[in-house]
Amino acid sequence: MPDVNWLAVLAAAISAFLLGGLWYSPALFGKAWQRGAGLTDEQLKGGNPAKIYGGSFVLSLVAAATFAMFLGKLPVGTATAYGFCAGLTWVAASFGINYLFERRPASLWLVNGGYHTLQFTLYGLILGLWH
Repeated sequence: MPDVNWLAVLAAAISAFLLGGLWYSPALFGKAWQRGAGLTDEQLKGGNPAKIYGGSFVLSLVAAATFAMFLGKLPVGTATAYGFCAGLTWVAASFGINYLFERRPASLWLVNGGYHTLQFTLYGLILGLWH
């Protein structure tokens, strides 16, 4: 098993959580995401916040830890570039395939794909800085 800096993994997961809070806020892309996802204000108020936010954080930890294992110890510039590429060409492109078959709007793909591209770019940056 590769040597993983678990504090860096935790910081990366936290960065994704904070980015998501900003990215999906009304100040940035929250309303565009809501329209694209077809969710009403009432639907957004429902659900189990502990499950939604707790589950999202655990999944961010899993993604950051796995990406740290994938990266190993790389210079910060290379790790950041790999993060950008992983977010854009693995995650966002895979979402794009699903969205095409699901007939989802391109605007939703741009919001979600953009988030995950920046999420993995941040992962690379943070993991590269702390290697």
